[in-house]
Amino acid sequence: MSTEQLGPSPVLFFETVNAYQRSSAIKAAIELEVFTAVAEGNLTAQLLSERCKTSERGMRVLCDYLCIVGFLIKEKGSYRLTTDSAVFLDRNSPAYMGGAIEFLLSPMLTKGFDNLAEAVREGGTVLSEEGTIAPEHPVWVDFARSMAPMMMMPAQLMAKQIEMKAGSKLKVLDIAAGHGMYGITLAQQNPQAEIIAVDWPNVLEVAKENAQKAGVSDRYSTIAGSAFEVDFGRNYDLILLTNFLHHFDVETCENLLKKVHAALSENGRAVTVEFVPNEDRVTPPPTAMFSLVMLGSTPKGDAYTFREFEEMFSHAGFSRSELYQLQPTPQQVIISDK
Repeated sequence: MSTEQLGPSPVLFFETVNAYQRSSAIKAAIELEVFTAVAEGNLTAQLLSERCKTSERGMRVLCDYLCIVGFLIKEKGSYRLTTDSAVFLDRNSPAYMGGAIEFLLSPMLTKGFDNLAEAVREGGTVLSEEGTIAPEHPVWVDFARSMAPMMMMPAQLMAKQIEMKAGSKLKVLDIAAGHGMYGITLAQQNPQAEIIAVDWPNVLEVAKENAQKAGVSDRYSTIAGSAFEVDFGRNYDLILLTNFLHHFDVETCENLLKKVHAALSENGRAVTVEFVPNEDRVTPPPTAMFSLVMLGSTPKGDAYTFREFEEMFSHAGFSRSELYQLQPTPQQVIISDK
């Protein structure tokens, strides 16, 4: 029986109004290393409180809440991890994503939602004239440092969608590289790939550190500055546009894509990773919700549909674009032929 058949209910309203508590709970659990402690075998509130140096009452309340919202499971007074929590929230897991809260819940990002009504009135962020896209905004260093582990999965999934001849030389431009994981992943998969990363100087320092750790620094170089102003060079086989176009309006995107088109070799391709909602703009929910992020943090950014991306690439001179899902992530990849 649906909730509509049961009649009106205030439950959704109260869950949404109190959603800030959900964010606070996961932040506290990560900071206290609760998930790591459970993975180590501390399964009761008492043991967890001793391991995490908290009160037993506080730990019990927090862990019970984490059970309610789906991060833990409670059986006969003992807690255990869900599959997702074991993979993504245990610090000892190679897929650990907990560090992403340093960016996703940073005041620089969340402040844009303190007065969302005004952003709706204005049609864009009220943080400042340029929001998070201001030149050399410090938020992007936080992004580069904290989001690299979270981007490993989409980077690997993206690489699988790009058909490459084994061992063939590959000249790759990574625009707004950030942490650099998309270009670094391609370099790891192809020993003949040369990566050139574009971003602000302070952000590129993080990307170069990650390239060094990945063992590809000898094939990793950088161009410091704005993607709209620097000279890209020519004859790239691939140009990566990962989580970048959504920050800007259509006209700005098309102007950049014309520059990208000119920098590609004759058979080159642009590879775009984005949140691409369906035409209805409300499905699938995790992807479609990204529009609100852009409203609160940028002047004119949006989550564009594939039809809108097709038109942008076509107006910039590209011959065709194809959309692929990056499951199980909420993102998609668009591969556009010159």
